[in-house]
Amino acid sequence: MANLKAIRQRIKSVQSTQKITRAMRLVAAAKVRRAQMRVQAARPFTQAVVRVLREVVAEVSPVDLQGLPLLHKHAQIKKVALIVLSSDRGLCGGYNTTVFREVINRITELQSQGKEVGLILVGLKAASFFRSFKVEKLKSYTLLPAIPTVEEAKLIAGYAADLYTEGKVDAVEIIGTDFISLLRSQVVITKYLPVELPEAMDRPTTLSPLRLFEPSINEVMEDELLPKYVENVVFQALLEAAASELAARMNAMTNASNNARDLISSLTLVYNKARQAAITQELLEIVGGAEALKG
Repeated sequence: MANLKAIRQRIKSVQSTQKITRAMRLVAAAKVRRAQMRVQAARPFTQAVVRVLREVVAEVSPVDLQGLPLLHKHAQIKKVALIVLSSDRGLCGGYNTTVFREVINRITELQSQGKEVGLILVGLKAASFFRSFKVEKLKSYTLLPAIPTVEEAKLIAGYAADLYTEGKVDAVEIIGTDFISLLRSQVVITKYLPVELPEAMDRPTTLSPLRLFEPSINEVMEDELLPKYVENVVFQALLEAAASELAARMNAMTNASNNARDLISSLTLVYNKARQAAITQELLEIVGGAEALKG
């Protein structure tokens, strides 16, 4: 016969866990709304920067842009840096596992081509997961805010740009997730450095405002446009990853709460059956004792 006390303790334990998962779901749901709003608010700025770059490409000759370090393509790609975006905390379902699987596949692909790989790890989970991998760890960024800010993006973008312009790596890629909806995100690999300029914008048939660049187009590109662009690419990637992580955590905690509810119902049924069996057994013993006394 099942131990009634043990079943009661198990039910209480699951109920306590359910309270925690519900609280975490509510916190993640509140944060993911803010993260989603930040993602949607940042996308127009990215589009505006790309539009300005397209206009610049349409106005100048490619020869005039050859001297810009972030645009210069190395003759031979010997080493690639991968910026891996992960979370600082767990309990977010398969979010980190999906990203790490794609990173491992990319590392294997690059190494099979005879290229060296270095990792720029963002998040405690990435730092912990790749600690034992025989791949160079260039730098780690951990304990970042739940909703990323421009300051973190500048740090990561600045370090990656220095690696590239100093010739320590020949290309930089970002592996993270794109936030699609609260139920779906997608792992993407973004070619980060060298910067690939967008195609030139078609000249409008109607009159358009004249844009002047002072002191020169090269200085504006090198000091303003390109730094803003590379920082914004990292910032957008961090926002997308944060929103995807929070959505994954909210879904994971929702599933955990539902599973706890089902387990409580199942354990309650087992407890009631065991309790009924115990009562029946006591009644049988009482009736048997009474019959024995009569005899």
